Amino acid sequence: MPTTTLVIDPTVTTGASLAQVVEEQCGEKVRDCYQCGKCSAGCPVVYAMDVAPHRVLRAAQLNQKAMLVQSSTIWVCASCHTCATRCPCEIDIPKVMDTFRRLAIAEKVRPAQPNALLFDRLFLKSVELTGRLYELGLVGFFNLLSKQPFASLDLAPAMMLKGKIPLLPSRLKGRREVSEIFRRVEEIEERGTKEFS
Repeated sequence: MPTTTLVIDPTVTTGASLAQVVEEQCGEKVRDCYQCGKCSAGCPVVYAMDVAPHRVLRAAQLNQKAMLVQSSTIWVCASCHTCATRCPCEIDIPKVMDTFRRLAIAEKVRPAQPNALLFDRLFLKSVELTGRLYELGLVGFFNLLSKQPFASLDLAPAMMLKGKIPLLPSRLKGRREVSEIFRRVEEIEERGTKEFS
C-alpha cells in the first residue's frame, strides 16, 4: 500500500484539546508521548499505515482530528499491542486507535480502508452471537457483503482438513453473558458518543 505523507499543521484546532478528549474517553495519557518512535519501530503493520503510530499520538497532541479520523492507520491497526508493550510511557495505543475509530463512526467519516467497518461489525457480531469468533462465518459473510464471494476460497479446504477452522461454530456456555457485555458496551458508547460530539 502506498504511503501518503500527511503534513501535521499545528495551526489547525478543534476547539477543546483533542488529546484531553481522547484521555477522557479511553483513559490513556496521549500528552505524555515524547515521540521516541518505539511504537512505530515495532509495529508489524506500519508498512500499510499512512500515519505511523507515534505520529498519531503527535497529531492528537496538535488537535489534528480531521486528519486522524480520515487516516487509514486507525483502521489498519491490528491491536496486537506490540506498541503498547514497547512504550516507555505505557500508553495503550490500540485503545487510542479504537477511540479514533469510534469518533470517525460517530462523525460518519467513511473509513480510508474500504471494507474496514464491515469487517469490524461482522467480527463483533460473530463474537456476540457465538461467544467467540467463528472464522468461517466471518470470512463467508465478509466476502459476500464486500462483493468478492470467492476471495480466499482456495484456502478453506486445506484449513478445514488440518482442523484450523471448524465447519460449524462452537457456542460458549456463557454466550448470554457475552451478549450482555455487548449490550452494556452499546449503552456506554451511546452515552460516550453524545459526550464526544
